[in-house]
Amino acid sequence: MKTTLRKLFVAGMLCAAVAPVALAQDAPKQDTQGPKQDMKDAGADTKDAAKKTGRATKKGTKKAAHKTARKTDEGAQKVEDKTQPQ
Repeated sequence: MKTTLRKLFVAGMLCAAVAPVALAQDAPKQDTQGPKQDMKDAGADTKDAAKKTGRATKKGTKKAAHKTARKTDEGAQKVEDKTQPQ
């Protein structure tokens, strides 16, 4: 009976020693990033957003310019067709 109690005691102590380690592994990790790195990340994000906006503006401007040129040519062709002698 003494050996059974001793085994039970050792098993209990083992569980008591392992439980905090197991619980600590499930704990969420805290953000260890400092404010300086946060500012760097924000700056990089802003830079990327500005580049993306610039590319989109360039694309839209090109598209508008080409469409304007096509419509101008269409209008010029209509005028030319109307002014030619028959």
